[in-house]
Amino acid sequence: FYFAINTHTMRKTFGYHFYQQTKDVAMLQQIFGHSAPSITLRYIGINDDMMDQVLENFSL
Repeated sequence: FYFAINTHTMRKTFGYHFYQQTKDVAMLQQIFGHSAPSITLRYIGINDDMMDQVLENFSL
């Protein structure tokens, strides 16, 4: 099994962990230069199922 780690991998990993810690998709969008938050979320691998799960466990 071979898995190449390159700058693109590191960029996506940074984005994923930045989002997990801050939940600031707008800032991450700016850092990456994406045109929309949905592009940023898709790029770092955050999908609707993950967001639904987080919202199910959320309470005030």
